[in-house]
Amino acid sequence: MTQELGPLARTLSLPYYEDALPAHDQFHAKRVRDIALRLASDCDDSVNRDIIAASAWLHDIGRPRERAGDVDDHDEWATAEAAQLLAAEGVEPDRISRIKHCIRTHSIRASSPEPRTLEAKFLFDADKLDAAGARGLVRLACIVGERSGRTGEKYAVIDDTSATDLGTSDSPDIELLRNWAEERLDTLYTQPGRRLGRTRREFMDEFFTQFAGEIGVTGEL
Repeated sequence: MTQELGPLARTLSLPYYEDALPAHDQFHAKRVRDIALRLASDCDDSVNRDIIAASAWLHDIGRPRERAGDVDDHDEWATAEAAQLLAAEGVEPDRISRIKHCIRTHSIRASSPEPRTLEAKFLFDADKLDAAGARGLVRLACIVGERSGRTGEKYAVIDDTSATDLGTSDSPDIELLRNWAEERLDTLYTQPGRRLGRTRREFMDEFFTQFAGEIGVTGEL
C-alpha cells in the first residue's frame, strides 16, 4: 500500500467520533497521537511511528458505542473493528497485529492486558497524560459531567458527588479529579512519559492548592 498508515487511520476513524462526547472525541485522539509521537522522539530505541499514529487515531473509536450501551468493552470492540477496517485497506497483517495490541492494552482498566511493545507503552502513556495537567483536568471534568448527566442532572457538580453514580469515593468531585489524574500518572511505563508526567503533576499540585484556597479550605490565596 502507498498511503501512509497514520493519515489512513485518521480517515477511517473520524466517522466513529461523530457521536463522541468531548472527553473521547477526535481531538482527544489527535492529542494522544501528538503526545505519543513526542514521547517516541525522546526515546533512544527504535520505535515505529506509523504504528503509534494509527493506534492513537483508532484507540477510542468504540467509546460512543460503549456509552450508548451497544458494547461492553470499547477496547475489545475497537481492536476488532480497527483490524477489519485496516485489512479492507490492504494493510499488512503484521502491522495490523501490532496496532491491535496497542489498542487492546491502552486502557487503565484492570481487565486490560499489559502493553508489551514500545508502541503500546507510548500509546498508553500518552492516553494517561491527556488526563493530567491543565488540559487533562478540563478533560476529566468533562467525564464527571458526562456521568452526572446520566443521572438526569443538567449540569456537572464539581464539589458534591451526590449527583453522580460513581460510588467510588466520599471525596468531593474536585478531589476525585485529583485522584483520577494522579492514578494515571502513577501507571506510566516509559521514561519520557514519566518525565512529562512530573511537569504536569507539578502544575496540578499548584492548581489544587489554589482551588483549596478559593473555596476556603486553606484561606483565600
